Order: sequence, then C-alpha cells, then structure tokens
Amino acid sequence: MDETIKEKIAKVITEKIRPNLQADGGDAELVEITEDGTVKLRLVGSCAGCPFAAMTLAVGIERTLKAEIPEVNKVVAVD
Repeated sequence: MDETIKEKIAKVITEKIRPNLQADGGDAELVEITEDGTVKLRLVGSCAGCPFAAMTLAVGIERTLKAEIPEVNKVVAVD
C-alpha cells in the first residue's frame, strides 16, 4: 500500500489509540497493511490475551481507523 496510508495509520494509532491502550497496560504494534485495506495489529502487554481484546479491536481500534482513514476495510489481530 501507499506509504502515505501507512503513515496516516501509524499517526492515528500513536495519537488516538495507543494512549488508551497504554493507560490499561497494553499496546498495539502495526504489523502490516495489505493491498485490500486490512490492517494487521499485534496486541501486546495486558491487551494480549485479554478477554475484551476482540471488543477493543472491533469497537475501539477498527472504528477509529475506519473513521479517520477510508482506505481501511478491516482490522485484525495477529500473533
């Protein structure tokens, strides 16, 4: 994907998503952005294995990224 999209995604993660995750002892690392607009994240810290991680991913992270960057189609967690 276009480097500009990657930069936009990284900025949204750093400025809008990461502070909330870090407040609870977790974090997210950008792993890959596929050609079809799938953002692959690795959840780390207390987010890894958290029973609410799937909800955080869908309701918090995916919704935020889609609202800010229309090219994002979905967000998935990877190990």
